[in-house]
Amino acid sequence: MVAVEVRPSRLKAPSELGDLFTDDRYERVSRALGKAYRDVVRGFRGEFENPPDLVATPGDESEVEAVLSWCEAEGAAVIPFGGGTSVVGGVEGRLGERPFVSLDLRRLDRVLEVDGGSLAARIQAGATGPVLEEQLRGHGLTLRHFPQSFEFSTLGGWIATRAGGHFATLHTHVDDLVESVRAITPRGTWESRRLPGSGAGPSPDRALIGSEGILGVVTEAWMRVRPRPEFKASCGVEFGDFLAGARAVREIAQSGLYPANCRLLDALEAETTGAGDGERSLLVLGFESAHGPVGAAMSQAVAIAREHGGEPGEIRESAPGAATPPMGRKPRHISGNRPVDGEGTGGAVETWRNAFLFAPYLRDTFVACGVLSETFETAITWDRFEALHATAIEAARRKVAEVSGASADGPGSPRVSCRFTHVYPDGPAPYFTVMAPAVRGGEVEQWDEVKAAVSEALLEAGGTITHHHAVGRDHRPWYDRQRPDPFAAALRAAKAELDPSGILNPGVLIDP
Repeated sequence: MVAVEVRPSRLKAPSELGDLFTDDRYERVSRALGKAYRDVVRGFRGEFENPPDLVATPGDESEVEAVLSWCEAEGAAVIPFGGGTSVVGGVEGRLGERPFVSLDLRRLDRVLEVDGGSLAARIQAGATGPVLEEQLRGHGLTLRHFPQSFEFSTLGGWIATRAGGHFATLHTHVDDLVESVRAITPRGTWESRRLPGSGAGPSPDRALIGSEGILGVVTEAWMRVRPRPEFKASCGVEFGDFLAGARAVREIAQSGLYPANCRLLDALEAETTGAGDGERSLLVLGFESAHGPVGAAMSQAVAIAREHGGEPGEIRESAPGAATPPMGRKPRHISGNRPVDGEGTGGAVETWRNAFLFAPYLRDTFVACGVLSETFETAITWDRFEALHATAIEAARRKVAEVSGASADGPGSPRVSCRFTHVYPDGPAPYFTVMAPAVRGGEVEQWDEVKAAVSEALLEAGGTITHHHAVGRDHRPWYDRQRPDPFAAALRAAKAELDPSGILNPGVLIDP
């Protein structure tokens, strides 16, 4: 095994702050990259071009303040670090000659208070999904926010990046769950008043949510929680045509039923996950409640799907202390003897769910096997969806073929699939997956060209550069074009006031 070369630290840990900082080689390397395809490729190669010079692990807010103060005095930048799951270059310090510190909040991981009467909890920013859920479980509560990175990502990271959760309608983003936020800035503590709602000017919480660490370091937040759901129903619905399925999803999204899961997978996506035969699209429907049965709502959603040509499998319901007998007709078996049903073993919905949860863990395997496997996502209004869908699929397929020297449509051609991760009354959030033979030795450059092409296509079609992956450094060129110029000027002014030395995550969202 060849040892990984890491540049020497350009900062000397201050002895007066004890063991708050470390220049340990492993600690620095493990915070040098995120989890995008290009990050995994470089990690395999042992290429860690931008490791932090020091890693700081504060145990309370006073130590966060000490880190910011010391870094400002040294002229060093600070990049807040949660779970390191960024797929857009959000934690990589591409800062040239400027030294920087990775500020890891993993020690701030407790649920500090629970207000059962208001259904809210005060939670520290370094708590990962499993850690905070386990603490809430003792109170019979849940935050009900499950991004795909749930196991490793943190509350502070979710807030800083406006993370989207697993649930497809209604409360789709962490924004909807925030009651108030507390952050440490180089010029003082930023804490909003805890309220169910307020019309008192622009929201201080909204200014921090999605700020990606450029205004302050989120240390804790009061979050809206809820009783754990015990009544559930699920069903898979097949469509011969993806766009017919999209029209069904639009009507369901506008019906006020608010399913917990409403994911439409095109035929290729369904086949790739093992949930389909490659000929038909699959709609994964799910409802849940802590208060009563949800079968009626599911039946209404299935009826809507039928009106658009959908063929539902059996509906599976579960309730506290009860067996889970299916209701509705028996499943129609498809290729591979897999029934299109609910959460039963071997069912299409369960098969898709398992594939979804395991997908991040397969990335290393794909890279080792020479497979380019990466995603891009957006959101668009219903009236423009079909045009954007066609444009994005074509742009990805053509560019992958061009940079790979392969055919765009023949054998060995790129696989570009689409699914809806979230849906709203006014539009869906399409999520595209690209799989193709990687250009050995040129994987990063190959994907960068594809990423640029599809990003241009998304913006030109009227979509957003990102629905829930954040901006980071990778999306900056397109984000700069998407946001209004006066807003960018106002954001720079806010940063200048809070962070006059420009130490907080420079290069993300704006240039100081």
